[in-house]
Amino acid sequence: MGDIGGLLPMILIFVVIFFFMIRPQMKKQKQEKQFSANLKKGDKVVTKSGMHGKVIDFSEKLDAVILETGAGKITFDKSSISLEMSQKLNAPKDDKKK
Repeated sequence: MGDIGGLLPMILIFVVIFFFMIRPQMKKQKQEKQFSANLKKGDKVVTKSGMHGKVIDFSEKLDAVILETGAGKITFDKSSISLEMSQKLNAPKDDKKK
């Protein structure tokens, strides 16, 4: 009985770390994977480095996306497309100013 009492704090620490750190990270990775799988031609996206562009084609061989930017066509890995920044770019604008 004494051994269980001594292990209880360690078990609680692991449970807290799992639910507050590991699980949300796994959920975010799943969302990003689904986002990159659902990209289609014409989508406006932002890369993690801040490059804005529009998807014009895909390279399945390289697992890459070809973006049209102000500088021309550039190829990026699908993993370099930012979910959060792309969602902010495509969010409806609130034109109501008070």
